[in-house]
Amino acid sequence: MRTAKECTFSSWDGTALFYRAWLADKPTDKAIILFHRGHEHSGRWQDVVDKLNLPDFSLFAWDARGHGLSPGERGYAENFGVLLQDVDAFVHFISVEYKIPMQNIVVLAHSVGSVLVSTWVHDYAPPIRALVLGSPALRVRLYLPFAIPLLRLLLKVKPVSFVQSYVKAKLLTHDPVKIASYTADKLITRAIAVNILIGLYDAGTRLMRDAGAIQTPTLMLVSGADWVVKQSAQRQFFKGLSSPRKEMHVFPDFFHDTFNEKDNHLPIGKAREFILHEFVQPTATPSLLNAHQVGYTKNEYDCLLKPLSLFSPSGLVFALSRFMLKTVGKLSQGIRIGHATGFDSGTMLDYVYRNQAEGWTLLGKMIDRNYLDSIGWKGIRLRKQNLQKMLKQTIERAHAESKPLQLLDIATGHGRYVLDTLSQMPAYPVRALLRDYSPLNIESGMALATQMGLTNVTYEQGDAFDKKSLAQIKPTPSIVIVSGLYELFPDNEMISTSLQGLAAGMADDGYLIYTNQPWHPQVVLIARTLTSHRNGQPWVMRRRTQAEMDQLVAAAGFEKMAMAIDEYGIFSVSVARKTAHRH
Repeated sequence: MRTAKECTFSSWDGTALFYRAWLADKPTDKAIILFHRGHEHSGRWQDVVDKLNLPDFSLFAWDARGHGLSPGERGYAENFGVLLQDVDAFVHFISVEYKIPMQNIVVLAHSVGSVLVSTWVHDYAPPIRALVLGSPALRVRLYLPFAIPLLRLLLKVKPVSFVQSYVKAKLLTHDPVKIASYTADKLITRAIAVNILIGLYDAGTRLMRDAGAIQTPTLMLVSGADWVVKQSAQRQFFKGLSSPRKEMHVFPDFFHDTFNEKDNHLPIGKAREFILHEFVQPTATPSLLNAHQVGYTKNEYDCLLKPLSLFSPSGLVFALSRFMLKTVGKLSQGIRIGHATGFDSGTMLDYVYRNQAEGWTLLGKMIDRNYLDSIGWKGIRLRKQNLQKMLKQTIERAHAESKPLQLLDIATGHGRYVLDTLSQMPAYPVRALLRDYSPLNIESGMALATQMGLTNVTYEQGDAFDKKSLAQIKPTPSIVIVSGLYELFPDNEMISTSLQGLAAGMADDGYLIYTNQPWHPQVVLIARTLTSHRNGQPWVMRRRTQAEMDQLVAAAGFEKMAMAIDEYGIFSVSVARKTAHRH
C-alpha cells in the first residue's frame, strides 16, 4: 500500500483545497492526477492507487470544493465554471510544485469527475499526456419526468437549492466490502447543488456536440449495467473525439462505480496498460494550423454558409425570426443598432457592455432586456470582466519586471474594457495606443476617453491584418491586446499574418492578451438571423477550438501562460509571453 501525504493548495480564488499525494520513492517527472466522482473524496482512490502499481509515477487526488476535507458548503459551488477553474489551478499547481511537465501528466477521473476534466480539456486545451475516463456522467439518469426544466425553474425561484442523491451503495458496486465502506464513510456528501447538476447537464451537452475539439489520447472505461448514467451519451461522446489514439472498453456486468467493482482489476489493468503505452509513444498533437481548410469546424462553417430552402422547416423558422427582428424587434434599441452597424460591430459591443435596456415603449424595453440577456451577450460581458482582470494582472506583472508600460490594442472598438481598466490603475504609468479600422469607433472611443478624463490614451485608425504596419508601431508595445477580432475571420492565414506582425513589433518577453470563441450554443441561430458589419452579410462564424487558437499563437512565437473562460465555455481570454528573439 502506498502511503498518502495530506496537503492543501491555494486555488485560483485563494481557497485552500485539500489533496492527497502518493509520491514516488525516487524523484520522477511523471504524474497521474485523480478526480473523484460526485459526492466522494480523494481517500476513496487508495485501492486504485495501489492496484495501478506504477512506482515510477507520483499520484495526486483532490477533494473538490464542498467535498471531503475541502472547505465550502457541501455539494455546492457558485457555478460549474468555478470547479473548472479549480481543476486548472490544481493541475498547474502539481506541475509547478512537483516539477512535472504538463506533457507528462495523465488525468484519470470517474463519473462527474470525468465530465469535469473532459470539459476542462475541451475549454482550456491543456497539453497533458492522456485522459482516462471512468463512467463519465454526461447524462445522469433523472427518473422524474421533465426533471431538467423543473430544476431550471427551481433555480429561478431559489438560486441556492439542493437535491439529495437517490443512489445507494448497492447501485454502485457488487462488492460487499466496498458497499459497507461507502455506507459508513462520513465524508460522503449526499447533497448536490441544483446549479451544479444543471451545469453538469449543460457541460455534457457541450461535450457531446463538440467532442471533436478534444485531441488528447483518451481511454474510456464504461460500466455496462450502469443505473446512474446513460451509456448512449458516452458512446456519442467517444465517437466524436478527434483524439488520434482512443479506446473504449465496456464491462458488461459492472455497476456505476467502475473502479470499485468486484473485478476492478480489469478496468484498472486497462488504465495501467494505456498509460504505460502513452509514455512509450511520441506525444500525439495533430496540427490545426490548416483547420480553416479541413476539419469539423470547417465543415460546420460550410454548412452555415449554404442558404436554407424557404420551404424547409428550419428555413421557415429562421425566415420568421428574421421578419420579427426587422419589424417588432426594432422596438429594441439594441436590435436597431445591430441592423444599422452590424450585430458584431464595436458599437454593438459597447451597447452590450453597458447592459441598460432601452427601446420604444415598454414592449421595446422588454424585448431589449431579453436580447441583452441572451447567452452570447452574457458571455461577452463575462469576457470583458476576464479581459479586464487579465489586463490588470499583466500590467502589474510587467511593472514588477520594470518593463515600460506601453499598451497596444489592434482592434479596440470603443476600447471600453481598456479605459475601464486604466481608470482603476491611475498609479501605473501606462501609455495606450488603441487602433481600429472604423472611423466611427475611433471617434466614439476618443469621446469616451475624454468623458472619463483619461489623458494617457491615443486613438488611431489602423489595419489589424497589415503585418508591416503592426511590426513598425512605435513606441514598441510591451503589452498587446487582440479582443473579439480573430473570431470574426475564418481564415487562419490572416490570423497568422497578424500575429507575425505583432511578434515582430513587440518587445522581447512582451505579453499578448488574446480572446477566442471555442464554442457557441447559438452559432446556427446567429448565422441564420443576424447580419455582420461587413456589408450586411449574414454573420457566419467559424469556431476555432482553443487548441487551434493556441497553436496559431505558438507558431507566431508566443508561449501561453494563463487562461480564463466564462462559465458557459463560450469566450476565453488568454495571456502569452513572446519568446525572446523570435521575429
